[in-house]
Amino acid sequence: MLSNQYKHIECGVAQGVAQLTLNRAEVHNAFDEVMISEMINAIETFASDSQCNMLILRANGKNFSAGADLNWMRKQAKMDVGQNLADAHELAKLMHVLDKFPKPTIALVQGAAFGGALGLICCCDIAIATARASFCLSEVKLGLIPAVISPYVLRAMGNRQSRRFMLTAERFSADVALTHQVVHEINDDLDAAAAPFIAAFNANSPQGMAWVKTLVSRLEDGVIDNATLNFTSEQIARIRVSDEGQEGLNAFFEKRPPAWQTAKSDPQGAQ
Repeated sequence: MLSNQYKHIECGVAQGVAQLTLNRAEVHNAFDEVMISEMINAIETFASDSQCNMLILRANGKNFSAGADLNWMRKQAKMDVGQNLADAHELAKLMHVLDKFPKPTIALVQGAAFGGALGLICCCDIAIATARASFCLSEVKLGLIPAVISPYVLRAMGNRQSRRFMLTAERFSADVALTHQVVHEINDDLDAAAAPFIAAFNANSPQGMAWVKTLVSRLEDGVIDNATLNFTSEQIARIRVSDEGQEGLNAFFEKRPPAWQTAKSDPQGAQ
């Protein structure tokens, strides 16, 4: 669908599943300003594509991503503060559009996932890694900090563990990543591991899943006050009377599949 537009990524949609593939295997899928711009464009395009029900983020080659491209880093070292700020805003935008993507997202991770790549993984709803995958927040080794990705890494790993790995810049295994909630599952057959999640997403209400993502995002601060109670009450009241909410309830009581499942299983509805 979109593949021919891009230099550093591959994209497409088949049977409702969008794939965004990092495609710079020769440099371990390190990203630069071009790849970041392409990823933002692809994610925003998929967000508004009615044929896209979910997004899978993956990479070609032995490694998921080595993080920042060395030539890109050399450019950054020669930039002034204003230029660096504009550059950082683009990376921040990439993390934001992936994190706020209105449909389910799955990251499939093999090999190394360093620096900013860890941010991408933590922005996805589900992350699956191979047993030999490895992770590293290596920025302090270079006199830098993992600033732009830090909100997403801290949310996944928690403050205490994030401090450790951001300060030590140590490399850690898939097992450690699983323990600290960077990934949800370890499986050397990434496609097979993703299949049950794809099936579950296809069975669920698209609107319901989008609203779940908004709900969880809104409640990240953990505060439970009157504003929280009002917001959550309003959300369930609104979705109950929405078209999909009504369809889901009626289908349940009438013991039939809801319309969104019928549409996905009907070849005519997929065109």
